[in-house]
Amino acid sequence: MLRLHPYTYHRPSTVSEALTLLAEHAGDVMPIAGGTDLVPNMKHRLFTPGHLVALKGVEELHGIEATGDGGLRIGACETLDAVASDPVVGERYPALARACAEISGPQLRRMGTIGGNLCLDTRCTYYNQTFFWRKALGFCLKKEGQTCHVVPGGTRCVAAHSADTPPMLMVLGAAAEIAGSDGRRTLPVEEFFTSDGVWNRRMEPGELVTAILLPRPAAGTRTSFQKLRQRQAIDFPILNLAVAVTLDEGGVIRELRMVASAMNSYPRLIGRVQDAAIGNRLTPSVIDAVAEQAYRQCHPLENLVVDKEWRRAMVPVLVRQALGEIAA
Repeated sequence: MLRLHPYTYHRPSTVSEALTLLAEHAGDVMPIAGGTDLVPNMKHRLFTPGHLVALKGVEELHGIEATGDGGLRIGACETLDAVASDPVVGERYPALARACAEISGPQLRRMGTIGGNLCLDTRCTYYNQTFFWRKALGFCLKKEGQTCHVVPGGTRCVAAHSADTPPMLMVLGAAAEIAGSDGRRTLPVEEFFTSDGVWNRRMEPGELVTAILLPRPAAGTRTSFQKLRQRQAIDFPILNLAVAVTLDEGGVIRELRMVASAMNSYPRLIGRVQDAAIGNRLTPSVIDAVAEQAYRQCHPLENLVVDKEWRRAMVPVLVRQALGEIAA
C-alpha cells in the first residue's frame, strides 16, 4: 500500500489568506484543489510538502460568469464536470466543454478543477513511478537525478505535458488570472508554459491561478477537440489536438489556429498550417494539405509508453477528424 507522508492541512477562506500561508511555509508547501493528480504523486514521493493549502473553500475561486466584453470568467476551482455541463460554456465554447468532459472518469472530473488542469504537472514513463521503481532504475532530471532517460545526455527535462484543457484554451485566446504577493496579473495561456518539464509554467511557487478568462469568440469561429488515448476513459492523452477556424460569410477561412500537446513539455502551436488554409474553403484537398503540414511540424518524444512514430502518424488523422467536424 502506498501511504501519504505526514503533513499539515490548512483551509483558508480567502485568496489573501491562502497567499499568506504559501509565503509563510515557502519551500515546504503546495496548494491543493481537487488533488486528483497531486495526491497520487505524493504517494509516489514525487512531492512531500510539509504543508498543504486547500483552495476549495475559497469562494472567490468559484463561479462561471459573463464578463463585460461578452466573454466568460471561470473560477479556477470550478470542477471539470461543472465546466463541461455548464450551458453557457456548451453554447459558446463547445470544444472546451468536450475537452473537460473527456478528462479521466466521472468521479475524478467531479473533484478535479480547471485551474488544476491548467497547472497539471508534466508526466513521463520514468517519472510517474513509485520511489522503489525510480530508485532501482536511477533517478531522473525531474526528480533527484542527473540523467534524462528520454534523451540520453539531455540537460533539460522533456516530460510530457498531459493536460487536456490548455490546448483548447490556447486556440480560444484565453488568459489566466494569477494572484501573488505582488498583486494580480493576467497572462495569456499561449504564454503560460515553458519548455522545462521540471516546472513548465511561468508562475512563482507562491502564486495562484484564480480564474480563466475567455474572450468572446469571433463571428464565424468553429472549434474542435480531439484526444488520443489507450482507453476511452481514465487514461491520460497520448496526443491532444485543439483547432479553431474562423470562416467568413462565404465559408472562406480567415484564421486557423491549431495546438497539439502530450508530445513534449508544453502544448505547442503548430506553425505554417495557415499557409495551406487561409483564403481557401475547407475542402478535402485543403484538409489533406493542412494535415500533411501538421505531420511535418510534430515530432513526439519517447516520454510515454506508446511508440513515438505511431503517435506522430496519428497527428494527421486527428487533424482530418477535427477539420472534418468543422467542415460538416
